[in-house]
Parts: sequence; C-alpha cells; structure tokens
Amino acid sequence: MSVDVGLVERGLALAGLVVTAPAMAVAALAIRRSSRGPVLFRAERVGQEGRPFTMLKLRTMHTGSEQLGEITGGKDVRIFPAGRVLRRLKLDEVPQLVNILRGEMAFVGPRPEAPAIVESHYRPWMRETLRVPPGVVGPGSLWYFQQEDALPPDADLAESFYVETLLPRKLARELVFVRRPSLSYRCELVARTLLGILGLGRLMDSYRLREELEAERLLAQVEAEAGDEPDHRRPALIED
Repeated sequence: MSVDVGLVERGLALAGLVVTAPAMAVAALAIRRSSRGPVLFRAERVGQEGRPFTMLKLRTMHTGSEQLGEITGGKDVRIFPAGRVLRRLKLDEVPQLVNILRGEMAFVGPRPEAPAIVESHYRPWMRETLRVPPGVVGPGSLWYFQQEDALPPDADLAESFYVETLLPRKLARELVFVRRPSLSYRCELVARTLLGILGLGRLMDSYRLREELEAERLLAQVEAEAGDEPDHRRPALIED
C-alpha cells in the first residue's frame, strides 16, 4: 500500500502547530515588546519548479530591514535581541508548518531562496534543486547555520559573500539530498537539526563529514561539467 507522503506531512504539520502554540504565543509577545511591527515576516521565495510562494517566519529583525538586503548573518545589527534568541533556537521557522499545510514546502528539502538570488545568481546546475519541494530543514541549511557568523555585518557585503562564496557550497549539499532523498537520510537530517539546536551536533559528526565529502565531490563535478573554474581563492569557511 502506497503512502501519501504529502498527506502525512500535512498531518504532522498540523500537530506541530498545536504543540508549539504556547511557545509561539510567548515568542509573539517577545517580538511585540522588542520591536514595533507585525509578528510574522512574509518572505517571497522560489519553490518547486520555480513557482513563487510566500514563506512565513517569526519576525526577528526591525521592520523594513529586508530592504537593505536579503542575507542576514548571526552578527547582523538589524536583528533585535529577542529575535537573536528565536533564530538560535530556530523557533522563527515554526510558522513554515503553515507552508507545509498549504503544500508549498516539505519538512526536509532544499531551503528556498529569494527570487532575486535565483534569477541573478543561479547557474544551470543549481536549478536542479528546484525539482523538489523546498524544506524547513535540509543539508544546506544545516551547513549554513555553521557559516552565519562568517558573514560580514554589513548587508551589502554579506550578500556578496553569500552568493560568491557560500551559495555554491550550500547548494551542492542540497543537491546531495535531491539525488538521494531516502527516508533514512530525511530522518538523519531531522535528528541532526534537533541535536544542533541543543548544542549536541557533534554526536553526528560522522554523518556530517560523509555528507561534506560527497557535496564537495559533487560541486567539483558539476563545475567541471559546466566549464566553471573552481575558485581556489574562496576564503576559508567555518568547519564544525
């Protein structure tokens, strides 16, 4: 008997919204007291097969900050104190359970990017990551979580660093998932995410290292096939 994965994910998302409702109420109060403006941030993103959708997040930056740039790092001065805590605990991502209910996202998959980044910076091989539904968690987002502090606090510099240095490596990791989206790999990514939030990510280092080796081999392969020269001048990244 086949299982409707989308239906199962919608059921789990609904249950998740019920369970996290008290935490979301506290988070909403903290946001209201920290910064004037709405509790939710609505971000335009590119979904499966290039379809645009509105991704929901708890707002962690002062209203209007997104006009200065889409990319934010851990040291970004636009993030207010309560928002910094929400981002560290990944509670700002909980509203994306609504996106799962709508069928726009999945629990696990490539993180969706802003239309401007997809249109201006995606190379042909990167568009393979758009073949599957975007996810709340994925190998690229796990890796990027460790790189956020490397981003310059200046919004313009952060975006340049992101698209030139981080984006190819992030999407190479997403491509690992796209090419082998097994149930066991999905469960592994969820477990790594939860352990990472608890500060116990090193317990699954062997899985992370295996994935990184596969991603770097894949990146070299797709760049060679596309005729891109590997950029040996890329700055050293944070390895955790």
